Parts: sequence; C-alpha cells; structure tokens
Amino acid sequence: MSTPPFLTLPGCARSLRLTTARGEFAALWADPAGEPLGTALLVPGFTGSKEDFVALLEPLAEAGYRVVAVDQRGQYQSGGPDDPAAYAVGALGADVRALGGLLEGGGPLHLLGHSFGGLVVREALLGTEGPLPWSSLTLLSTGPGAIEASEAARTKLLVDALQSMDLESIWQILQQMEEGSGDPARRPAPDVARFLHERWLANVPQALITTGGHLISGPDRVDELAAATPGLPKLVLSGVRDYAWPVEEQSRMALRLGARRVVVDDAGHSPNAEQPARTAAALAQFWS
Repeated sequence: MSTPPFLTLPGCARSLRLTTARGEFAALWADPAGEPLGTALLVPGFTGSKEDFVALLEPLAEAGYRVVAVDQRGQYQSGGPDDPAAYAVGALGADVRALGGLLEGGGPLHLLGHSFGGLVVREALLGTEGPLPWSSLTLLSTGPGAIEASEAARTKLLVDALQSMDLESIWQILQQMEEGSGDPARRPAPDVARFLHERWLANVPQALITTGGHLISGPDRVDELAAATPGLPKLVLSGVRDYAWPVEEQSRMALRLGARRVVVDDAGHSPNAEQPARTAAALAQFWS
C-alpha cells in the first residue's frame, strides 16, 4: 500500500465531501493563490486513499492548479455498500465521470489515476459518451491489464483471506510479515503508522475483494483507449522500479498510447509519495 510521507494538510488545502449523483466522496481540495490554470482530479489505487497525494497538494497549487484527491467508493472515508457490483471497475469509472462533471468550470480538467486507479480512470474515459470533458490523462504507476504474476499471487492470497477473516486479523498478519522483511529505517512515523491502520480497517471488505480480483485478471484495454482518445494528451509516469507492473511494460504501454513517458528517479510504485517534488514538477510541466 502507498504510505504518505506526512498527514498535515498545507494551508492551501482542506478536507471536504463532494456530493454527486452517484453519492458522496471524501476529498482533499487544494486551491492556488490566484485563478487556477486548471483542475486536477487524482484517483488512488488499491488499498489507497486521497492521502496518498497529500505531498502533491502544495507544489501543484503553487504551480497554479486546483487539485482534488478523492477516496474511491469503498475506500477509507467514502464508504460504500456490500454489493460487489458497486466496485466493478466500470461502476468506479462512472463515479469518476460524476466527479468530473462536478469539477467542470475550473479551467482545463486533468485526470490522473494511480495504480488500480489508473485502470479506473481508463474505464471512465472508455465509458464517456460524447465529447470528452478531460484535457489530459496521466497514468501513474499503472499497467495495461493484470498485475505481475507474483504480485497477483500475493493479491489472491489477500482476496482469499478476506472471504473468511476480519480486517484486523489480516492487518496483524501483514504487520508480522512487514516486521520480518522490512527495513526498520524505512518504517513510517508513528502518526502515519496509526493512519495506515485506521485506513485499512475503514475499507469495505467487498471493495477489496472485487477490486483485488480485477487486479489479478483484468483485461488489457490499452488499444481501445488509444482508439477512443486519439487527440487527448497522455502521460505515463512511474518510478524506476515497480512491483505491480514492470517499468518496461509501462514504457511499452506509453508507446501504444502515443503518450509522453516520464520515469522519476529514486522512486518505486508511488512516486507521488516517495518523490513528490519531482512528480509534481513533471505533472505541472505536462499540464502546461
């Protein structure tokens, strides 16, 4: 899971709830000092939340952009039902379209999806009827379809465990595994560690089961996306290493999409949290 480097919101940002025709979504909203150059909607990945983007809020606002990061349905503070259909990738894509409709009017509208969130925003675009409201698409640490085989096997273990175990029990197992293999120097600060625990327990289990299943076996729809969005500027951004989708696979996806390709030095699966200044600079340059 992505680990935010800190949790304190900058002065330009606030926490709120966005009401759409498809329900309410928890969000972090950051405004620039003047009239925004555009608005960016940031969509997190599997087991993630809006806080994964907290370190991007200030630098992107300083670059002139309004930034809105959300919890997807079933994540952290957005909540959701126990119905598996609510978490099908197409339904989550419809949520993104509803959020986009709410944000129109704040200048060019830029869409970004991180990890599983990239698969969701792809569905949002493929399900759009009529002219696209988006001015650009960024796929951050996202691949063309199912995740890498060994990571898929680990995700299947989690999905299977969710069928019979509660979230707290699974959390304790995950922590034991982390303590046995992790670098103590890279462990999060106590407040961030408490947040990660709280966020995990707030997940809707069915959301994890359904979205995890899509990560394991989701189809490659890159060619469909390229055909549906021929004039839309696209960016494929990643770190220099990635456990979910090999970096080389992401580069091939960029070629198939005709997208700009940026690799952030000294970053892994979450450049937004690991190298936020470099990531924000790449995004602002692309959006401008």
